[in-house]
Amino acid sequence: MAIASGWLAIVGLLAVILQRWTDDPEIVRKVVHIGTGNIILLAWWLKIPAWVGISASVLFSLVTLLSYILPILPGINSVGRKSLGTFFYAVSIGLLIALFWQDAPQYTAIGTLTMTWGDGLAALVGQRWGKHPYRLMGMQKSWEGSLAMALMSYGVSSLVLWGIQGSCWQTWVIPIGVALLATSLEAFSKLGIDNLTVPLGSAISATLLNEGSASLLLRFWQRLG
Repeated sequence: MAIASGWLAIVGLLAVILQRWTDDPEIVRKVVHIGTGNIILLAWWLKIPAWVGISASVLFSLVTLLSYILPILPGINSVGRKSLGTFFYAVSIGLLIALFWQDAPQYTAIGTLTMTWGDGLAALVGQRWGKHPYRLMGMQKSWEGSLAMALMSYGVSSLVLWGIQGSCWQTWVIPIGVALLATSLEAFSKLGIDNLTVPLGSAISATLLNEGSASLLLRFWQRLG
């Protein structure tokens, strides 16, 4: 717990420093977005119980909801900001832990890291180097941002699977499907809903493709029971 808390403290300190050195609040948000998500790897390594992660998710979800009204997290949310992305971020990690942590934490990691690295870098790349925009249901995206999303989603998914099952065809082929789905879901990011759909879609698709639908349905049934 001390290591995880220390990591979050480092991320918070970095956000404070960036606030003093940049006028772009989006950079601060994405650094926190990416940095915080990597705590899932520490939690996995330290074998932190599921109830701890779920409790933290519930607590942070409540804090983020308040932050849309009160200036609790000024570097991440601005009062009245028309996005629930930070709230969905916290909720999605709790759901991933509840669904997969006990039996298959690798899928929690895939969902979380796809959201943090893929979605985080997609926004930064799109805003700074997005020269080829496209519109989808009233939302403007860029092909450069979507490409960053696809590459990072593939990268984190394949690395996690490689760490679990070694170098086999599933390790390198299955992430293609995960990346395509995650990129498609990220394109529909109205009100920050992609922070919920991308991690859940990535984790569930990775499970279906890697273990089959029967294994996934059995796990869900066990959770309900």
